[in-house]
Amino acid sequence: MRAGRDPVGYDDAREYPRPVAEDIVTPAVRRRIMQSVPRRGTRLELVVREVVAAYRVRYRLNATDLPGSPDIANKSRRWAIFVHGCFWHGHANCKKTKGGARGRIPASNRAFWAVKIADNRRRDARKARELRRRGFRVLTIWECQVCDARRLDRILSRFFAMLDGPAPPR
Repeated sequence: MRAGRDPVGYDDAREYPRPVAEDIVTPAVRRRIMQSVPRRGTRLELVVREVVAAYRVRYRLNATDLPGSPDIANKSRRWAIFVHGCFWHGHANCKKTKGGARGRIPASNRAFWAVKIADNRRRDARKARELRRRGFRVLTIWECQVCDARRLDRILSRFFAMLDGPAPPR
């Protein structure tokens, strides 16, 4: 291994014990902080929903009866859209977070974050696979794609045009 490289990668992160970091705030304060982070109805989701609505397609929000509870979905037409934050979901080679092939890992508490983000990526991939097995078309929109309105419109345009084509095999 080269000097200066971090030994913790996504593949071998599980070999390291989960570190217990000392927090600078009390558990009650940490809980309040984490509860204030929105899980649904984020700015990113609202922007994507606005563009999806412009295509005049019907959809439901956070379909909890589908694997992964897609942010936007239409069960009858069998499509689902996930809106992911680049950092939390480990967007590979993202220009926004300046992450490498495995996403961006913070410098402090690297082992914890490597495991956390790797787990998120594995879960995201598993849920998308489950949806595809059920015959759904799945699109993941990243935070950095939402920042560019033309790019977002192009991605959604292609996705909805593809839906009019042949259905995926079940």
